[in-house]
Amino acid sequence: MFKDFKLLPGRPVYIQVKDYMKHLILKGALQGGQKLPSTRELGTLLKVSRNSVISAYAGLEDDGFAYTLQGQGSYVAPAAANTGSLESEVWTMDWSQRLSAQAVLADELDIMKRGIRAEKGTISFTSIAPDESLFDLDNVKRAFLDRMAVEGNVLLNYGYARGYKPLIDYLKQYMEHKGVDLRGKEMLITNGFTEGFDLVLSTLGKRSGAVLCENPTHHTAIKNLRLHGFALTGIPMERDGLQLEALEQALAEREYDCAYLVPSYHNPTGIVMSPEKRLGLMKLMAEYKVPVIEDGFNEELRYSGSHVAPLIAAAGSGNGVIYLGSFSKVLFPGLRVGWVLADRQLIDALESVKRARTIHTSTLDQSILYQYLLGGNLEKYLKRARAEYKRKYELTLACCKEHISYTTVSGDGGLHLFVTFAEGFSTRELLAACRERGVIFTAGDIFFTNGEGLNTLRLGFSRVAEAEIRKGIEIIGRTAKEMMG
Repeated sequence: MFKDFKLLPGRPVYIQVKDYMKHLILKGALQGGQKLPSTRELGTLLKVSRNSVISAYAGLEDDGFAYTLQGQGSYVAPAAANTGSLESEVWTMDWSQRLSAQAVLADELDIMKRGIRAEKGTISFTSIAPDESLFDLDNVKRAFLDRMAVEGNVLLNYGYARGYKPLIDYLKQYMEHKGVDLRGKEMLITNGFTEGFDLVLSTLGKRSGAVLCENPTHHTAIKNLRLHGFALTGIPMERDGLQLEALEQALAEREYDCAYLVPSYHNPTGIVMSPEKRLGLMKLMAEYKVPVIEDGFNEELRYSGSHVAPLIAAAGSGNGVIYLGSFSKVLFPGLRVGWVLADRQLIDALESVKRARTIHTSTLDQSILYQYLLGGNLEKYLKRARAEYKRKYELTLACCKEHISYTTVSGDGGLHLFVTFAEGFSTRELLAACRERGVIFTAGDIFFTNGEGLNTLRLGFSRVAEAEIRKGIEIIGRTAKEMMG
């Protein structure tokens, strides 16, 4: 006994000793009422100081695992030792038989669990997360320290379901600068886009059970819509956004509970919907009274052209658009902060749903983001990030044009390009062949609502070095040509 104790660096010694003794008690190696070694003896056995053992014994007593008899030493508490005897009554469940249909479906749709893992040395175009080497760590640290100095005690306590008010006020002004009419609208802070989307879908009443979206569209959105039991009608995409004629036909054929749309730097195509189509779209939505859930995906990563206002701005004082915003693809996805901007009455309901589920988004995360934004750091960071991502975007596009025999390639900005091959070509087979050569990407069929897209792929370039972009795309292009004969 006591020979398997190993010290770990960075953790207080007395806590490690206390935890080790707890482990021995719980597994039955030390029995209730048994006298513990003296502090000097245990210190020698474990090769730690006597003071560390004294503190450890005091901690065991505080936790109810030991007691001390004056002048006699320390003993194992009988009740603590008896917990190990519960193992004789162990029983097991087959939890696979207890899973809900939603949990089973979530597992089936979980591509992260079943996706291709990038082995060491693999050139991976699968990610569209920001490049962490660009993160503005010094100003994030400063924002944290500044905010903690102002109201640290408050930030570490419970917050409000609606969100951290200074951040809400800042983001309202941010949205107003995008041309949004804030009259009659309110905001809810969420744990990123995904929670906001889930909250909205949970709050909206299901009448028809059908949702409109672009085809292809964001895979996470497809997954969440299906988990909520919605049937999806995908509207084909054109170079300047979804086909309005197909949209109008779909609207005329049946009722829809809502439409989910990504008008700017669409995922996965990277297309920016034209101002003309935005107005046409909003006219149709108003005519058929179908609310729009707008995903403000990557709106800040514009490399050329003029600013295009979001759909919620085109709605004016109307309340038919629910805007989901996040800085995850622009700033720091580790700070899980997003927002929902919508009609005041809807936000009131969303607040209650959020309070029932997660109470509130981390006030600490919200305050750090607020302080960072308040200091004008977003603008400085975006200038640097846009320059870096634009260079990679232009390089990726040039390499695609040089090496890949594609039918179309799209992407007006953002962190990825979408490549379409001739009908009948399989990007799944291309992916398998490229993987053998050390390159992986995202096969495009996962973004389609109807099983199409077998001849498409998405190339995420944000976290790929320039030399690897050149090498990886050359391999993809060469492999594709070999498959085409």
